[in-house]
Amino acid sequence: MSEPASHPGKTATVPGGKALPPPFLLTTRQGEAARSLLSYVVSLPFPGPDSQLLAVVAAIRAARGGVGNLTGMDLSALRLGDPREAVDALRSLGWQVDEAIFDSGPDAPPVPVTVPDLARRTGHPLPLGKHVRSRVSGWTTRTLSAKPVRKLPPEVRLAGLFLAAHSTSGLLGQVPSSLPDACRAALPTLLDKGFLTELSGDRYRLDPQVRHLSGMRPPTGEERAAEPATVRAKDTGVRPGFEFSPDAWARWKTEATPALGRHVDSVERCALCALPPERVAEAFMRPFGPAFFSTYTKSAYARWKDAHPDRGPQAARFTVFFRAGHGHGPSFRQLCKGLGWTQNHQGRGFVVERLLLNGWLTSTGEVPWTLRPGPAAQEQGITLPRARSSAARADAARP
Repeated sequence: MSEPASHPGKTATVPGGKALPPPFLLTTRQGEAARSLLSYVVSLPFPGPDSQLLAVVAAIRAARGGVGNLTGMDLSALRLGDPREAVDALRSLGWQVDEAIFDSGPDAPPVPVTVPDLARRTGHPLPLGKHVRSRVSGWTTRTLSAKPVRKLPPEVRLAGLFLAAHSTSGLLGQVPSSLPDACRAALPTLLDKGFLTELSGDRYRLDPQVRHLSGMRPPTGEERAAEPATVRAKDTGVRPGFEFSPDAWARWKTEATPALGRHVDSVERCALCALPPERVAEAFMRPFGPAFFSTYTKSAYARWKDAHPDRGPQAARFTVFFRAGHGHGPSFRQLCKGLGWTQNHQGRGFVVERLLLNGWLTSTGEVPWTLRPGPAAQEQGITLPRARSSAARADAARP
C-alpha cells in the first residue's frame, strides 16, 4: 500500500518498451484548489494577462503564510510583455516585491513576495494544506511549460491554465465564466497549437498529450449524457446505491492516515487506470459486507482451476508487473482481465479469495488496489522489487 505513484515528470516503460503516459498531476481535491487559485487571482483588479499570470505564480507560492519566493529567472520564464508593468500592478494592490526581482542572473537569490491577503489568519482566500499547495504549484509550472503553449503570449498560457484546471479526467471541459476576455479571445490559438482537440462554443476537449494536466473536475450530468453509453459505463463503473459527493470524498481523504492517503493519491493520479473520482471514492468509501458465493460459483471454480494449474504464480507475477507501471496493485477485475480469466463479478471474487487463502496473493485488509505477492509466491522468488532488495540485505547480513 505504501508504494508511491510514479513521478509525474517521468515517462515509465513496461516490458516490450512501450511508453506509459505520465500520471495525472492533480487529484480531484487538488484540482479544486487549482480552480480556487485562478478564481482568486482574476477576482482582483489586475489590468491584464501579464499581471494576472505573474499573480498566479506568486499567489500559489505564498498561499501558506503570505510570503513566497520568486527569482528573476522565474520572471523571465513567464515571457511577459512588460515585466516591470506587471510587477507594478502587483505592488498597486499592496503586494510587496523587491527590485531584485528584475535580476535574472543565474546567481541571483530568490526574492520574497508578500501577499497581505494570504497572510490572514481568518478569512483566508486560499486555505491550502502544505501538500496541496505544493502539488498545485508544480501543476502550474508544468502547465505553463507544456510544449504546445510554453512559447506563446501570456494570455494564451493563462487560458491554458484555466482550461486544464476546468477539464475532467475524460478531458472534457466547459469554459468558465470567470475566464478573462483576453484569454477567451486566445482560445482558438490553443486549438491551433494542439493544446485542445475540440473547441465548440464554451465546450472543449484537451489533447491527449496534455491529459496529465487535467484538473479532474467532476463531470456534469449533461457531460455524462453527451458521452456514448459504452463510454459512460467505462468512465464510472459505480454500482447502484452509491451517491458520489465531492465534499464527502474530500473529507474522507483528510481523515485517512498518511499511508492510506498516499495510496489513494496513487490510484487517483494513475494515468493508465484513468479512473473517475466516483469510481475511486466508491471503492474506498463503500463498506464491505460478508462475501457470499453461490454453489454454482464454487462448482464453476472447481472446473476452472483444473484448466489453470499455474494460476497462483501467474497472479503473483502479474501484480509485480502491474505495480511497475501503475504504482499500485490491481483490482480484482484488473487482475482477472489482465490474465485473460473471464469470470463474472462473483467469480472474480471467489478466484481472488482462494489465491489469498492459499498464500499466492496478499493485500492490506479490505483496502482496494493493494494486491501483491503473498508468502507462497515469495517462497518462489516472486516479490516486489522493494521486498526483493530487503531480502537480499537480510541474507547478506547473516553470518
